[in-house]
Amino acid sequence: MNLMAALEQGLRSAVGPTAAWYALLAIGLNVHYGFTGLLNFGQVGFMLVGAYGVGISVSILGLPLWVGVIVGLLAAVGLALLLGAPTLRLRADYFAITTIAAAEVLRLLAISRVSTPVTGGPFGIQYNASAFFELNPLPFPGALTWGPFSFTRNQTWVLLVGWTLALLVSIMVAALMRSPWGRILRSIREDEDAARALGKNVFSYKMQSLVLGGVIGAMGGVIYTLGGATVNPNTFRPDITFYAYAMLIVGGVASRFGPMLGAFVFWFVLQSAQALARQASAADLLPDWLSGASAVGGTPFVLTGLVLMLLVVYRPQGMFGNRREMALDG
Repeated sequence: MNLMAALEQGLRSAVGPTAAWYALLAIGLNVHYGFTGLLNFGQVGFMLVGAYGVGISVSILGLPLWVGVIVGLLAAVGLALLLGAPTLRLRADYFAITTIAAAEVLRLLAISRVSTPVTGGPFGIQYNASAFFELNPLPFPGALTWGPFSFTRNQTWVLLVGWTLALLVSIMVAALMRSPWGRILRSIREDEDAARALGKNVFSYKMQSLVLGGVIGAMGGVIYTLGGATVNPNTFRPDITFYAYAMLIVGGVASRFGPMLGAFVFWFVLQSAQALARQASAADLLPDWLSGASAVGGTPFVLTGLVLMLLVVYRPQGMFGNRREMALDG
């Protein structure tokens, strides 16, 4: 087994475009759950409308790519308003059930036969994203190779745009949470009744938080679809939201840059474990009950889950979080 090769593969994945759009999903969840206390289990739904907003606008409606990006973000605003209006007055557990159900309804609607002329059904949408890649200022024509990293010119461009956007959004969220508006969100998280007794419109602030976090999640969907110039409905499974939650917990709930760092660490651990599992299977080092393809594929998730459990037990605030921020309803 080659441990260094597995770690290098994990490192490549941890800085790649996929980790970047996961980071944006986690940042949006940080606004919802970390700062406002909204238990949103349907963040992937915002990612879906962001991605399909771009794909449908460019492929079906023939609009410019930049207009499609705006349409995707506005679709996230509309989804937040439609979802929040009847549900934000519900208890946290009912809100969680509603959000995960809404995201799954959107996914099933996208792959349904009646939606196939617009969404492409189970085959998804492919479109021309050349307008995005024409903005690439990188001077080298071929692949970028530096140490364990090797990305094509277009992959490097998506990577830079994704992580730069995640960094700028993190800075924006940190600034907002230091403002009076952010302090009201934190007061709602700590004690909603007390905030309401002080004359604050709790429903309105929750709605604003839902819209902001949803738009950030839609940005993740935009980065995802620009990277491959395609929208695949199988990407928007419910477990994507829970991966983003795991990244948020690893990095630190209600921390400034925890979601970004959590996405890096989580993806590094998971991909390194998957590389090691494949090497062990190829070398016939695994017991018989782990020799199947499904078992080999599931073992890294079990190991990552154990690491996450130990982290929650011994450092519940996450790697970069503050223990005081975890004292919800304290």
